[in-house]
Amino acid sequence: MTAEKTGAAMARAAFRAGESGPTAGRARGFTQANLVSVPADWAYDMLLFCQRNPKPCPVLDVTDAGSWSTPLAPGADLRTDLPRYRVWEHGELTDEPTDVVGRWRGDLVSFLIGCSFTFEWALADAGVPLRHVEQGRNVPMYVTARPCRPAGRLRGPMVVSMRPVPPGALAAAIRESALMPAVHGSPVHCGDPAGLGIEDLARPDFGDPVAAGPDDIPVFWACGVTPQAVVMASRPPFAITHAPGRMFITDARDEQYRVT
Repeated sequence: MTAEKTGAAMARAAFRAGESGPTAGRARGFTQANLVSVPADWAYDMLLFCQRNPKPCPVLDVTDAGSWSTPLAPGADLRTDLPRYRVWEHGELTDEPTDVVGRWRGDLVSFLIGCSFTFEWALADAGVPLRHVEQGRNVPMYVTARPCRPAGRLRGPMVVSMRPVPPGALAAAIRESALMPAVHGSPVHCGDPAGLGIEDLARPDFGDPVAAGPDDIPVFWACGVTPQAVVMASRPPFAITHAPGRMFITDARDEQYRVT
């Protein structure tokens, strides 16, 4: 095992032991993923939803029913190796545990969805400041007024993450993220948040507010928390997701998802 890979495995081990903080800035160079697990009879609807909405829901892997393993991190356990989970019943959040072993079901199909934390290293290397990392906060996320394309029984709004970017770094932020379409790619909006139906940047729906620089421009990327907004809107009988900003850290390398 390489030293770098040990970093990813050590992060998962820390989460398995109960550490529950955000994963932004953790295990540099290793791909992070959103998690949504739904009963098998809802899995086709979720797969179709992701196919129809690839910007917020780029699929990296789909498990067999009941499986808690993925080739993205051999030996890892999707029930224990994330910092915090959310358990949903009929669209209502019922629990936020640090493991879901006791809530796991044999019919659950898990979707691992690309995360914008994956391209943050490329942004940082290109000189784009990451205000939430600098401030030790979770990235702010907002439910937008922009509907996703429905699929079967699933419908709901797109969720976005926001990073304040200085004007001089805006081109680099767009360029670097566009090279990674499997983890949301380029921004969906820059500038006035009202264009997405967001009323107040100081009040994110998920994550933490961040302090912007005096000239920073708010830049919005499609976000893998979108399936959670869809769960709330569509009310499947049961679902498990990651807690926003607390991702599954895989053994896949970020550069695997970079278009050259």
